[in-house]
This record gives sequence, C-alpha cells and structure tokens, in this order.
Amino acid sequence: MSDVSPFPPATIESFLRFCEGEWMSLRSRFAPNTGVEDEAGDEWHRSERGELVVTYLEPDQAGGPGGLSVGPKGEPARQLQFSADGHVQAGDQTGRWTLWPDGSLELVLRQGADELRERIWFNKPNLRLRSTIEQRGDGGLGRASFSSEIRRVSRPAA
Repeated sequence: MSDVSPFPPATIESFLRFCEGEWMSLRSRFAPNTGVEDEAGDEWHRSERGELVVTYLEPDQAGGPGGLSVGPKGEPARQLQFSADGHVQAGDQTGRWTLWPDGSLELVLRQGADELRERIWFNKPNLRLRSTIEQRGDGGLGRASFSSEIRRVSRPAA
C-alpha cells in the first residue's frame, strides 16, 4: 500500500489494493444453537487472534478490478476474483460485490442454498473491520463473526 493512496478508497480497484498487507486480527465467532453446553455456558462464541496476509492480484483482463489472495500467515491462501460487472468468484463459491457509498465493501457468496454475507470497511487506513453472517438454505442462521484487523506497518530505518 502506498502512503499516497486516497482514503477512504472510492473504487473497487483502490479498495482491493488498499486491503493488501499483513494484518493482526482479533476475530470473535458466534455459532447459535450449537446444542452443546459447557460448564461456563459460553459455547456459543469464541475469540481468536491471528495473522492474516492479503495480496492484491492484478486483473486478468484490461479494465478489471483484480482480486485478492487471502489467508492465515503460513497457510494456503484463498483467491477471490472480482469482475467489473459486480460478480466475485471464490473457489467453488460465486456471488456479487457492492462498494457502498459509505466506503464499505459487501460480498454476498453462495454455495448451494447457503449464503454468506461479509462486509469490510476501514475505520482508519490501518484499521479494517469485517462482519460475516451465514444464512443457511433452510432459513436458519449458520454462524457469524466480527473481526478487527490492524495492518502491520514497517518503520523506516533511521
């Protein structure tokens, strides 16, 4: 990411480029109706820290927005390919993307009858927030999560 990038990003290409970097992540996951209870009664949620690596992928076609390679540090990454017409492909999931006027990116991915909605937005250039909700094909809520991510920045050598 360049220090001269406009903030907040106003196009899908600039948003995707803005996502590039190494992120320290704190994610809270929620799984309603697990049917399993533990002694503390908090089986429905858990929080985890992690390192996330996001790489911008140059567009396959001229005029395309490009894509993202996303994954935990040291593990295989998942690729998301965006098209200018609002479609997104992530492995065997297809869907659509919307860059909202508030500067947030919404992804709606389908796999079979299930739908996954993810919203990504920047609070500051190096603070990114994400929320995810899974809606099962039977109408039930599958899982949900909220992540706050801080970009690792290197300090210039003195």
